[in-house]
Amino acid sequence: MSAVRYVIVGVVVVVVVVAAALTLLPTLHRVPVQYVGSPSGYEAFVPDGQTISYNGHTDPTGTLILSNGNTIQNVVWDGKYAGTIIQNHNAIVQLNSQFVGQTDPVNNQPYVPLQDFYVIKGQVPIEQVAINGQTYYVILADKINPANIAGFYTYQAWVPNFIAAINTPGTTPAVLPGNSPVFTWTNATGTAAYQTMVYGRYGPFGGGDVLVLSNGNIIPYGTTGNIAGASLDNYLFTQQSYNPSS
Repeated sequence: MSAVRYVIVGVVVVVVVVAAALTLLPTLHRVPVQYVGSPSGYEAFVPDGQTISYNGHTDPTGTLILSNGNTIQNVVWDGKYAGTIIQNHNAIVQLNSQFVGQTDPVNNQPYVPLQDFYVIKGQVPIEQVAINGQTYYVILADKINPANIAGFYTYQAWVPNFIAAINTPGTTPAVLPGNSPVFTWTNATGTAAYQTMVYGRYGPFGGGDVLVLSNGNIIPYGTTGNIAGASLDNYLFTQQSYNPSS
């Protein structure tokens, strides 16, 4: 009987050990959520036009620009607004296909490619995962307050400049009057300014806004009305007019 008891106890011990191991395995392989960026700064997700299947749905991929200028590649936006970002980006790509290569009728310069991006006020929750053997950094958008997310677009080359500007004290948003002389400037600033007005006639987009830097330079930009968090209202609904002669 003692031998029988020993076998039974041994089986129980093995079962308990295996059960404990199964309980611990997910914890050992789970990468904790990290919060990147500055609690008081602005970060930005820049879609690259690619998508990936994650958690059973389609998400946009791109780059995350942090408030200090550093970037994280292979980023996936998962959760809230994922589908809207894909639609917005496709619309911008379509408008670029339609207009880039044509001439701005106001300053007679060629139109430039514009790029949409999505600003997040505060830190961004990300999780490192492996998808098909590739490492990605997933933005957990459902953990972000919607009031802290807003969509913008500007000249493709100026997206990092825009993020640097809104993280720099002294930068103020303004709106261009319809007869602004900025539209006649024969450089990329004049072109992009007018081009955001053109794109603003389509889809959910608005245009004709500028960031005014402390050195007097400006960065023209437009907005996406379907992702417009209230904490970024000062950049979305600008009241002050920009006059380059002032």
